[in-house]
Amino acid sequence: MKDGKFITMAFESSCDETSVAVLADGRQVLANVISSQIDIFRQYGGVVPEIASRHHLENINQVVDQALEESGVTWEDIDLIGVTKGPGLVGALVIGVATAKAMAFAHDIPLVGVHHILGHISANYIEYPALEPPFMALVTSGGHTNIIEVEDYNRCRVLGATRDDAVGEAYDKVARVLGLGYPGGPKMDRLAKEGNPQAIQFKRVYLEKDSYDFSFSGLKTAVLNYLNTEKQAGREVNKADVAASFQQAVMDVIVEKAVGAARNQGEKKLVLAGGVASNSRLRAMLEEACGSCGIQLYRPSPLLCTDNAAMIGCAAYYQYRELGADSLDMDAYPSLQLPEEKL
Repeated sequence: MKDGKFITMAFESSCDETSVAVLADGRQVLANVISSQIDIFRQYGGVVPEIASRHHLENINQVVDQALEESGVTWEDIDLIGVTKGPGLVGALVIGVATAKAMAFAHDIPLVGVHHILGHISANYIEYPALEPPFMALVTSGGHTNIIEVEDYNRCRVLGATRDDAVGEAYDKVARVLGLGYPGGPKMDRLAKEGNPQAIQFKRVYLEKDSYDFSFSGLKTAVLNYLNTEKQAGREVNKADVAASFQQAVMDVIVEKAVGAARNQGEKKLVLAGGVASNSRLRAMLEEACGSCGIQLYRPSPLLCTDNAAMIGCAAYYQYRELGADSLDMDAYPSLQLPEEKL
C-alpha cells in the first residue's frame, strides 16, 4: 500500500515482449515498461520461441528494476503480483511465471495468474476509467480472433472464435508473400492506404448462418492463388491493391459479426482489444458501424493494444478482489482456455 492505494506489480512474457508494470488501484498506471524483441526477429520473419525465451531470461530482472524506479514504489509497497499464465509460448510464459512466483515468495506478496485475453480486454479499463461490464468484446491479435460477451470482470462467454488462422496470423502470412517483412500487420495497414480496396474481389467467408466464428485460411489461400496467377500470366502486381483488397475482405466480416453480436445480445457497448485493434481500417469501420446503430465503441491506445503488463495488472486486481490469490504451485499453460469454453 502506498499513499492509501492498492499497488499491483504485473508481468507479461507470453510472446516476444518482456513487460513489467506497476499500477495503483487497478487502473492507474505508475509504470509500464516494455522490452520488445521485434528488431531481433525481423531477420527471421517471425518469432523464434527458443530465442524469445532466452531474451526474456536476459531482460526480465532489469525490466523489473526499471519499473520500480519509474513508479517510485518499493517491494514493501506492493500488495499484489499478477502474471500472464497463458496462453502463449510455453518457454516465454515460464520465464514470467517463474519470476513472479519467486518475487511473490521472497517478499510474501499474494500472486494471481491471469489469462492473456482477459488482460487485453482489461486494457480498456485503463483507457476508460468509467468503463464497467457488461459489454461485448472483439479480440483481434496474432493468436486470437474472438467475440466475447463480458458479463463481469471475471466472467465471460465466448460467442465466436477462429477455426484456423487468427486475423493477425493471416496478415503476417500475406505480408510475407508480398515481401513486406515482419511484423506484417502494421506494414499491411500502411500499404493498404495506398491501394484500392475494391480492386480485387476476394471472397468474404461468413461460415454458417448466425455463426460468430471466423475462418481466414481460405482468404489467405485466395491471395496466394491470385499472386501466382498474375505471375504466370506475366502481369505486374499492384501490392497496394492486394493489401487493400485483402484487408477489406477481412474487415467486412469482422465488423459485421462483432457489431451483429452486440446488437443481437442487446449490448450497447463494444470493446476492441488485442494487437490488431490498432489497425486504422478496423477502427474506422467499427466507429462507423457502431455509430449507425447506437453502440458505444471503446478502443485502447496503440500502446495498450500490444502485449503489455499494465493490462495484466488491471485484470489481476479485479481477479484478486473477487477470487483471491492463487497458489505458488501455479504453472504456465500455453493452451489455456478462457474461463468458459466456446459455446
